[in-house]
Amino acid sequence: MTDQGVTNEAAAAACKEGSSITKDFMMQQTMLRVKDPVKSLDFYTRILGMTLLQKFDFPSMRFTLYFLGYEDKKEIPADVKERTAWTFSRRATIELTHNWGSETDDSQSYHNGNSDPRGFGHIGIAVPDVYAACKLFEENGVTFVKKPDEGKMKGLAFIQDPDGYWIEILSPNNMVSITS
Repeated sequence: MTDQGVTNEAAAAACKEGSSITKDFMMQQTMLRVKDPVKSLDFYTRILGMTLLQKFDFPSMRFTLYFLGYEDKKEIPADVKERTAWTFSRRATIELTHNWGSETDDSQSYHNGNSDPRGFGHIGIAVPDVYAACKLFEENGVTFVKKPDEGKMKGLAFIQDPDGYWIEILSPNNMVSITS
């Protein structure tokens, strides 16, 4: 380790070839607990443009799962069994987990990982134009952690969802100048 973290060489040396069984593994979902599914579904669909892929209710355990992603609504299978397999074959979905009753519990809130003790940090959404996206967010009253021209890293933003989870807003083409 150096004052700047792990060297490029040490990082490369730490990365090993995975077992051949892992060749078909993929990042499928990130789960976030949400207090009020109506507010969260509105945010992730209307503000971030995601599509609700499938909803699963678990009455005996009093919770619901909502899977969202950037998929064409026309491609979602109508048959429930087909839709379930299809949903779990999508890359990089968001699983919003709602524990029933949390929306009316004033004492209920979730730790976003960005205050002590730190842990989970954020999810990232790639957009064609960070500034246009941020204009939309401002018009819709979204809470900003960082606007694109604030701080040392210009051209990317951080916003918060209704539960305070951070979302990085980035443009793939701008990341070259930010990481150089």
